[in-house]
Amino acid sequence: MVCMRIAEMNWMQVEEYLRRDDRAVMPLGSTEQHAYLSLATDAILAQRVAEEAAEPLGVPVFPVLSYGITPSFAAYPGSVSLSLGTYAALLREILDGLAGSGFRRILLVNGHGGNAPAGTVAAEFMAAHPKVQVRIHHWWNAPRTFAAVQRIDPVASHASWMENFPWNRVAGVTPPAEAKEPVDMDRLRGQDPAGVRELLGDGNYAGRYVRDDREMLEIWSDGVRETRAQIEAGWR
Repeated sequence: MVCMRIAEMNWMQVEEYLRRDDRAVMPLGSTEQHAYLSLATDAILAQRVAEEAAEPLGVPVFPVLSYGITPSFAAYPGSVSLSLGTYAALLREILDGLAGSGFRRILLVNGHGGNAPAGTVAAEFMAAHPKVQVRIHHWWNAPRTFAAVQRIDPVASHASWMENFPWNRVAGVTPPAEAKEPVDMDRLRGQDPAGVRELLGDGNYAGRYVRDDREMLEIWSDGVRETRAQIEAGWR
């Protein structure tokens, strides 16, 4: 099957799909600093892992929600954060639209830790819409994928090597060769955005900036398989 990106479908094709299936995938991302990587890292990775996971199943993937909750990075230019209330309202209305179209099994593929409240929005939505199932899958720290990260290098963090895939690098940018010492997380907690930037510097929390692409593709393969399993199984 070909990947069914909503961006490449018209409404008639969606209507035809809904006659035989009611699943959909909605990626959730963020636009925020990732050191030397793309500001859209979380959005790029969530969209791609969702599409590769859904492709063999013929399940449509909606365009990623590219903005999330990331107030701590406000001092880094290009980082954009939604308030919790705005994010919850936006996601709720997206779910309203999906359910109104006829989708009854919706998987949220999340690529950003700050978007954790989406799980509460999903639970509230299902309580108000008993015929609709909404599940959230945090693809990067799901058990199999995170185990692969830990097996390769346990010093892995935000904006470090574990997020450095070929498709979210910035052209012409070479990150440092040496590993970064871990930031003092106790000091980091409770800092305002300016304090976060002062402590973090370039934005990497800890560890190497780059690892071999063969290792990264191992992690990616686990992420795709684990996401696909969520689309396939576990529905009521």
